[in-house]
Amino acid sequence: MIAGHGLLFGTVSVWLTPLWLLSVGVACGLVVLAIAYGMAALASPRLAAFIRMSVAEGILLPLTVLAIFLTAFALLTTPVVPYRELLGAVSRIPVVGDTQTAVTIEPATEKFSIPLESLRVRPVELQGFELRSDGSLLVVTHVKKGAGHEGEVNLTAGKVFEWRKSSPTEEAMAPDLMDWSATNLTDKPIHLQILTHTDIEYPEVRVVPAVALGLIAIYAVYLAIGLAFPKVAAIAATTSKESMGQPLFPVAVGLGAFAILLFVIIPYNTFGEDVKMFKDSGLTSVMLLAILVAVWSASVSVADEIEGRTALTLLSKPVRRHQFILGKFLGILWPVVLLFVLLGVWLLFCIPYKVVYDAREVAKLEPTWQVCYWEMISTVPGLVLAFYEAVILASISVAISTKLPMLPNLIICTAIYVLGHLVPTLVNSSVGKFEIVQFVGQLIAIVLPVLDHLNIQASIAAGRPVPLEYLGWTAAYTVLYSTIAMLVALALFEDRDLA
Repeated sequence: MIAGHGLLFGTVSVWLTPLWLLSVGVACGLVVLAIAYGMAALASPRLAAFIRMSVAEGILLPLTVLAIFLTAFALLTTPVVPYRELLGAVSRIPVVGDTQTAVTIEPATEKFSIPLESLRVRPVELQGFELRSDGSLLVVTHVKKGAGHEGEVNLTAGKVFEWRKSSPTEEAMAPDLMDWSATNLTDKPIHLQILTHTDIEYPEVRVVPAVALGLIAIYAVYLAIGLAFPKVAAIAATTSKESMGQPLFPVAVGLGAFAILLFVIIPYNTFGEDVKMFKDSGLTSVMLLAILVAVWSASVSVADEIEGRTALTLLSKPVRRHQFILGKFLGILWPVVLLFVLLGVWLLFCIPYKVVYDAREVAKLEPTWQVCYWEMISTVPGLVLAFYEAVILASISVAISTKLPMLPNLIICTAIYVLGHLVPTLVNSSVGKFEIVQFVGQLIAIVLPVLDHLNIQASIAAGRPVPLEYLGWTAAYTVLYSTIAMLVALALFEDRDLA
């Protein structure tokens, strides 16, 4: 019975530790936001009132509730996870990196001690080093692999020795040998240059500041838009409240949460690739539901208001047409952001459990919490790219809504979604064909968004991470295409007779 409880406790710790790190990041961000609000309240009561109003009326209220829930989750699960080691690794983030050290070994000196304290190196954090000298030296580093017998390195003038840790689980050196030694048998002093590469013992804890900065960025962007463009922000706040008040939004959130939970227990029969199928199914579900909410909200908020003359009443006030369109676009985008956050967090919470669940189903060894973490964190770029896709289709839907009602809008956006994912195939299939076929293929590639570039199904299948540079370029593409769609929307709306 005790062994069974120990196994259960170990399993719970394995899949809860990645979620604890995520929640700690949210808690840190929430603390920073609370401090910032306190400073704003002391500096300007008017600014504090604006912040309270923005939090109470927009998407920041459900985000704040979610952040408080995750903070409570972090506090409750702290006894289950190795929090001392993980928090200690967080405190070491500013310290690690590359360190250059110069040591002089006097002539006819044997086993001159080079303490690791002088190099500011912890054995568990050592990822690699380079040794360079201006003479013949015998250096003992106690590295277990890749540096000769028991870490002996023979250096000559101008020779560079380099060692890299082969895997995260490899021990860099014996923990009880905290110093290196150098032997100089020549009759002149020799200068030894040591370049060490260190990293924290648990690199996974870098998600804590990353999540905190992400939460702060959402609040900062929302409040900055409200301060810089009050009329646009007011229209956006009203539109987002109407969109979230529609029955479709809670239905989409509930349906997405239920589908992701169902995907956990569905057997995919993929011979050990069920986790990859689960992540792909979850990402696709979140993206499709977000696109549906965006297109539906654009049709209801823009097209119906134009047809019902509500837009004419709003524009009779000191509100310009471009402010109306931009406010509507942002008001449609905020619920999409909220949906991605809610379902995205739920998907990330389910992934570590799916890893443990799948290992038990196929009688594998219990995975480590690091495996669960990397399976979880590798899904984040997919959520970001899926959000980019929803933004593009939302901007297209707003442009279409300025001229057409809901049904044609849904049909056109569905066709754009399908063709957008087929653009590379259409372009490749038109190569070597008739000129008219090539022209049509290139025209589609220019006019329609290349949505297939925002799909990481191949990356998930291959188990490869998505580079940050790729996320940056796709973000630039999303901003460019959405800006063009907004310009088209403004041009169409300027010619629209609202009377």
